[in-house]
Amino acid sequence: MAKKIGAYICSGCGIGDSLDVAALCQVAKKEGKAAFCKTHANLCGAEGIALIKADIEGEGVNTVAVAACSPRVKFDIFDFGAAVMVERINLREQVIWCHEPEDEDTQALAEDNIRMGMVRANQAELPTPYLGENLSKTVLVIGGGLAGMTAALETARAGYPVVLVEKEASLGGWLNKIYKAAPLKPPFNDLAEPGADALAKEIEDNANIKVYTNAVIEKTSGGPGMFDVTISAGGGSATERIGSIVVATGAKPYDTDKVKSLPNLGFGAFPDVVTNVMFEELAKKGGGKILRPSDGKEVQNVAFIQCAGSRDKEHLPYCSAACCIESLKQALYLKEQNPEASVYIFFKDIRSSGQYEHFYKRVQGEGVVFIKGDVTCVSDEDGALAVEADDILLGGKASAQELDMVVLATGMVTTYAPEESADVACESAAAAAPAEEGQSPAAPAIPKLNILNLDYRQGPEMPALKYGFPDSHFICFPYETRRTGIYAAGSVRKPMDLVTAVEDAAGAALKAIQCVESTANGAAVHPRSGDLSFPEFNMNRCTQCKRCTEECPFGAINEDAKANPLPSLTRCRRCATCMGACPERIISFKNYSVPMVGNMIKAIEVPEEDEEKPRILIFACENDAYPALDMAGINRMKYNPWVRVIPVRCLGSLNLVWVADAMSSGIDGLMLMGCKHGDDYQCHYVKGSELAEIRLSKVSETLDRLSLESDRVRATTVSIMDYEKIPAMLDDFARRLEELGPNPMKGF
Repeated sequence: MAKKIGAYICSGCGIGDSLDVAALCQVAKKEGKAAFCKTHANLCGAEGIALIKADIEGEGVNTVAVAACSPRVKFDIFDFGAAVMVERINLREQVIWCHEPEDEDTQALAEDNIRMGMVRANQAELPTPYLGENLSKTVLVIGGGLAGMTAALETARAGYPVVLVEKEASLGGWLNKIYKAAPLKPPFNDLAEPGADALAKEIEDNANIKVYTNAVIEKTSGGPGMFDVTISAGGGSATERIGSIVVATGAKPYDTDKVKSLPNLGFGAFPDVVTNVMFEELAKKGGGKILRPSDGKEVQNVAFIQCAGSRDKEHLPYCSAACCIESLKQALYLKEQNPEASVYIFFKDIRSSGQYEHFYKRVQGEGVVFIKGDVTCVSDEDGALAVEADDILLGGKASAQELDMVVLATGMVTTYAPEESADVACESAAAAAPAEEGQSPAAPAIPKLNILNLDYRQGPEMPALKYGFPDSHFICFPYETRRTGIYAAGSVRKPMDLVTAVEDAAGAALKAIQCVESTANGAAVHPRSGDLSFPEFNMNRCTQCKRCTEECPFGAINEDAKANPLPSLTRCRRCATCMGACPERIISFKNYSVPMVGNMIKAIEVPEEDEEKPRILIFACENDAYPALDMAGINRMKYNPWVRVIPVRCLGSLNLVWVADAMSSGIDGLMLMGCKHGDDYQCHYVKGSELAEIRLSKVSETLDRLSLESDRVRATTVSIMDYEKIPAMLDDFARRLEELGPNPMKGF
């Protein structure tokens, strides 16, 4: 069906007072090919929406171009159904709220925004969702501990079938190994029963949950809604069709052999110096009665030493989150056994977050002595242990004498990464960098673990991040991992206590449900939630360079034997990194493509050199940079009116041809503005902004060879909260361009 574009320009919120709206209408009709252009003082109000709806119904408008506020706001109001495409053009936040009213430069900016928006309106098509075959809404949960059982039960209670896989003979995990649990519910004062048997019984009685014990995952292929998972159990194999996966395999104690390398703590030298895990085993074995290992004597005096290897760059550089709570719990074991027992806790910081502060106060009230100090020595004289420490609060020395036992809080390591990987870095950006001509990129090194056994070109497991944990975006997308449809929950994701693990499991279950429902509708889950577009490959021009495969942050593309890309579209998160990677430009989306953005660049009206009005083009990541620009406008912060902004899904989608288009169009400077990246990264698509910077290094060499200064192209990273820095950032770039002079290609 042919497009009929209706353009609508809002004159409210100061737009009509700052701009010549009639001139904007002329641009929309004459250059933007709109069938007509109408204005309204309150386009988002009931009357304005009724105006647009009347034209859709009466005039046959099927593409609506709305020039008003930012596309980040009121998107629900400007939704006219699946059959009508809506293009939003930002005149408020990024034009009139950050530039001088009734100024010719502000007017020129608004007109360029209209031109670029109308290019999108003309060239984009309504996406048709990808719907896979034989889609499943079953959720696979791997791990039958507290987090895994909770995730399975929450999913089943929501009405979704669950397959639960546990490597041991019975469910329960860590709960089977403890005598008592720290408080699990208000008032958070009293020890709780572990409750593994009750949870296992509830699972057994739930018809929505199928359980495999003594089982492991032999192979996982496919993608969300279409995972085919082979489970090895009881000497045989079974295959399940799965919609999404929750990994809840928990944590394991820090290696005791490495604890021995902490000589000041005495572990391995003295039999009555034990770890917190060993102490728990003693408590469970004795039904709460603690007998020391050396001679079976009932203990009376015990010291607990916190952070035994944790928060130590030579061992575990992170806090294990649950150690303080576990030590408080174990201190209560002793006080319940003998209220007169002497119990000391040597600590760096007591981290009893949230409601556990009540528990901490209760333990204090039982007479446990807390000493904030760095332990310098654990000694043993004739079976009596002693602890000496530098007292941080009072100065001098602190000690505990005549001890029956010393307990070390040794921390936890995710089961996802090998213990020796105390710091597993992100996938190397260099490994994912574009290859030189005629060379294939090297595959990134991914640890070969044995939980998922993915049949993915990018490796058999999820990439492990900092410290080996498979967590993904630490701000916006907890539970999400770098493999779409696979969520991590509990202490496999990050160190946590039991209460947090329960909450975490429920959250992951909800994300897994969201995934299967979105996949059934052909929609993305996150970050572009609800996006119905997907990448289309024109294989006629494919050169099998493998760049799309290597650079996809989410493992959404496999390869056949001839290195042809095999996209698994339900894995795709619509970042378009593959589109940016492809040198032949064979990858596109119906509403986002290399030619479309190229034509938006060419639509910018570039003044002649003698007008001394350079043009700066910003490719702004839609997740952080574009919102930061909006925030600058909301706060009425003024910045250079020479700037033109094109939002991109991710800087990873930047195709190098856009740089050539910008330079050949006479644009004086180009800025790539993306999310921050690194170990504690913020990039919503993991490494898109990092890849853009790597590509830019290639561009810089090319520009220098063409006698176009590489300083004309700059990459920077921002978070949404960096909006206050944007005016200075842009003004500094403008000053540098002024030093360089006009683009020599201007006018050609």
